[in-house]
Formats: sequence, structure tokens, C-alpha cells
Amino acid sequence: MVKPQNKGPRIPIDSYGLQVNFCKNPVCPNFGRPASTDRQPRWSKADTSTKDTYTVIGSANKLQLNCLRCGEYPPIKSNIAIREEIERMSDYLDMAPEPTCPNVLCDNKQKGLSTPKAYKCFGKTRSGSQRYQCLSCNTTFSVSSNPTFRQKQPAVNELIFKLLVNKMPMKRMCETSGITIDTLYRKINFIQKQCLAFAAIHERKLHGMKIPRLYISVDRQDYSINWKHAVDKRNIVLSALGSADNKTSYVFGIHVNFDARIDAEKVEADAKQIGDCDVRSSFRRYARVWLEGDYRDSIDKSLAKRAQKKRLRDTIEDGYSVTDLREDVEDPDVQTIETMLPPKGMQVHSDYTLYGHFFFLRSLLANTEKIRFFLDQESGIRAACLSAFWIDVLSKRCDAFYVHVNTDLTINQKRNLKAQSERDLVAFRATSAAYEHLKDYDLRHIVIKERLLELVNIGKWNDRWLFYPFPDMSEPEKAICWLTDLCDNAYDDDHLANLYSKATLHGIDRFFMQIRRRLSLLERPIATASSEGRKWFGYSPYNPAIVGKILDIFRVFYNFVEVGKDKKTPAMRIGLTTVPTLLNDILKT
Repeated sequence: MVKPQNKGPRIPIDSYGLQVNFCKNPVCPNFGRPASTDRQPRWSKADTSTKDTYTVIGSANKLQLNCLRCGEYPPIKSNIAIREEIERMSDYLDMAPEPTCPNVLCDNKQKGLSTPKAYKCFGKTRSGSQRYQCLSCNTTFSVSSNPTFRQKQPAVNELIFKLLVNKMPMKRMCETSGITIDTLYRKINFIQKQCLAFAAIHERKLHGMKIPRLYISVDRQDYSINWKHAVDKRNIVLSALGSADNKTSYVFGIHVNFDARIDAEKVEADAKQIGDCDVRSSFRRYARVWLEGDYRDSIDKSLAKRAQKKRLRDTIEDGYSVTDLREDVEDPDVQTIETMLPPKGMQVHSDYTLYGHFFFLRSLLANTEKIRFFLDQESGIRAACLSAFWIDVLSKRCDAFYVHVNTDLTINQKRNLKAQSERDLVAFRATSAAYEHLKDYDLRHIVIKERLLELVNIGKWNDRWLFYPFPDMSEPEKAICWLTDLCDNAYDDDHLANLYSKATLHGIDRFFMQIRRRLSLLERPIATASSEGRKWFGYSPYNPAIVGKILDIFRVFYNFVEVGKDKKTPAMRIGLTTVPTLLNDILKT
């Protein structure tokens, strides 16, 4: 039983200036203005000039702010947990000049090996690498003097790289390359490290690049991990949030809600010792990760699956309804009796991964002139985006749109919708002689401007949606909602129509499609014959840590190696490279 938080700050303190506990309504005066950490007087004669414009409410475990200006109820988050996620995601960009403790929760994480009284030598590995022990948390780790040349079979690395991104199952990789499964895992670790080092060299340039516009689509994709034991057939389900530029297809990040560097047993033991489970989640030391108590509580509160509906508006309303039923509207995680937590490493609460992802993007793209985000309809994604970019929203540097696509249509239904749309455009052209010589793009622009007068209010927040009138095969039914309308008439109808016409999830959807098609480990699982909702797939991984590693590898391959019809890679289109990269160049980084 979680005990109320009676002492300490009213809301979690900031973490090196990061504070996300404010109203997420862009038109509210409290947007971007955090609640006070000081406890507020309750008597009626209190000085109203200094009194906070929020109240704190909530259950025994979850706290919310009540914005007294607009009535919104944003959940309260741990700023420290968000900071930990940002550091996890940006580690590859901020690699220390010398190795540090691999334990992300250790005080020595930012201290190099040369730091006095931080580490001690701890023997050597069988391959001759020096082993060290951290004197703060006792974690042991090894450091190779030259990881490239210590690879026992360096010629196999390029072959494994090719097989990984070309849908080869792991056992077949071992047969093809003549190595054992243990060697394969070591090769994957090495390839991931080289990919991250290569990406860091180039992506550090993004900080200083003058990019006029970015149109970034954002969505999540789930991955199932097979069970290891027949007596326990629960899946581990991980979720990855990805962001891609719709114009160049460059993927800026794909982040999984899992941290393989954390020792789950040590964290659980420490959490019990310090009473972490006895305080509200946003005030915990380990707020970022799923503890066993969180898992049990989530099972007790998991929702029954809703009946599937087909109409586009119904699916949008379903999204709002499911969100409204959550205890925390920004947390999409739901554990059920068919799922389990990872036995090694720790699963991260998805809402903190969402926040970390957008703050990572804000740092990476700090010099971009304007950014337009096209977000899947998920309240947690919206809140994380607005929390990271609230200054940019108010300064008109950033805008965000929901994009909801009905994916439950057959091929014939998609073709019929597209054909009907083309007939409608022909009929519209015939309504005026002035339209006769206009290009299709200009004609669509006029239609969208007319649709701006017919926006539909949906959901408890009365978000205003435009039903996009021009379907294609990838997005046959689509609706768009402008989330950052400040009601200041800063954009004229032509500008708005142009933004709505650019609203698509195509950039990230294409990347996700390639993941399913090119990575056998991350193909869609299939349901078992039982009615318990369990899923199993012959090629899916058994180790959750492999998911993040494979995604890191594939993101670099997709951005720098794979060329499109224009003979360019996404990295070439955005200006990071001038020629396609060879796999061997990445491995020699």
C-alpha cells in the first residue's frame, strides 16, 4: 500500500533545470509555467499574489496537477527519471574520452577510469582485456585496448552485418558464417558499438547545421519477446518510439523502453530497503523503471479490450476513451496476465521513454529553423512533445499535429476510396472555369482550405479534426488535428492548408515497415492456438536486450547505407554525407 507523501517538496524538484510539471494546454497562461515545489497555504486569507495557480490531487500512487487557469489535469512526473532517460539515449553522442562504469544508476557513471579512488584493476579476461571494478557499486567490466583488432574473426563482421539486415534468422547466421551462437552475440555487440560510434561522428553535426524546415513523423512500434520456459508462457512486450523526417526519410532516433545496463535484483533490493514502493511513483528514486509492485498493480487495473470499430471517427473516439480511462493519461503501458517483466535488465515506463525521446530531439535539432511534428494519436506522445518544445511552440518555431490513420481496411477498400477521391476531384474541377487549368496539387489545396471551415470536435477536450479528403494506399482514411493552435491567427488559411497537406506518418511508417520486412528477429508474432492471447514467433528473440541493439544497427544501415530510387541515402538527403556508406567503413570506425 502506497503511503501519502507528507513531507518534502509539493512536486518533484527540477533536475539540472529540467522541470516538466506544468499545464500542457498551449492556449493556457500556465503552459510552460511549472507548479511551485513549495506547499501552498490553504486558508482563504492567503496572499493570492504569491499563491500557486495549481492544486495537487490524486490517488494513493498517482498525483496530478489541477490547472486553475484552464481546468486541465496533467500527471506529475519525476524530472530525475526523465533526465536518466535523456542520458541513456544521448550516451552515444556524449561518450567520455575514457571508459566509465556501465551501471547507469551509479555515481561513477560520469567518472572516467583515471578518476582517483573510483576504480581498481580486477584481473583480465581470457582474451587478455583488462578488467576493472567500480568502487562505488562493485560492477565489473572489461576494456579492450583495440576492439577492432581484438575481434577473432574480423572478416566475419561484415557478413554478419549483411545477414542481420537481410532477414536471416540467428541460427541460419551461425550456419552460414560458421560461428557459434555465443560468438554471434559478441559480434552483434561489436557491430552495435561501431554503428553508434559512426552515427555519433555524423550526428554531432546536426547541432550546428542550419536546417530550414523539418517535417517529422512520430509513432510507436511494439516487439514481443518469446518465453524461455514452457511452464511460464508469458511474453515480454517492449515498445519503441521512432521519429523520422518525412522529406529525407532520416530517422533521428528509435528508442526502446528497456535498459539492459540495470541490475534488476539490485534495484529491487535497494527499492525495498529505501521504501521506494511506499511513496508515490513520481517521487521515487526508481520512478523510471518497472518494479515488481508496479507490475502487480498494473495487472489489477488492466482494461478489457474494446470491441474493434471500422469508422474513422469511431477509432479516433476510441483513442480518447482509452486515454480517459487510464490512471495516468500520459502512460500507455498496460501489463496483463499474458505479459511479464524482463528477467535481466529493467523495463522502463513508456511515458519516461516518450519524454526522453523528445528532449533528445530538442537537443539534437537545436539549430533547426522550424520543426513540424506529426504525431500518432497518443496523449503521452503529445504531452512529451509539448513539454520538450513548449518554448518553441510559443515562439512559432514548432507546431504539432495529431495524425490518425484507419489501418483496418482491405486492399479493395483502399483502392475504391482512392478511385472515388479521384472522381470527386474531377467533379470539383468542373464546378468552375477558373479551376480548369489548375494543377491537381493546387486544386487539392483549395479543397483543404474549404475543409478548414468544417473541422469536427471530437473527444472530451473538443480537439478539432480535419478529415483529409485525398486518400492514398498507405493512408486510405486519415484525420488531422492541429494541437498547437494558439488562437492568435498567426497563420493564414493558405499556410494552414499547406501544413495540413503535409501531415502524414509516412516517414516513420516506412521505417517501421522496413524493420518488419528486413529484421527476422522483429517480425510480427503470431497468436497461439490457445485463447489466452499469448503470442510466439519462431524467429523472435529470447533476450530483450537484443531488441535495442538490432534497432541501433538497423537505424544506421537505413540512414547511411541503404539507397533509394534517387540513388541517395537519407543521410545524403539531409546533408550529413555525400556518398553512400560501405558496411566496412562503419565497422572500422
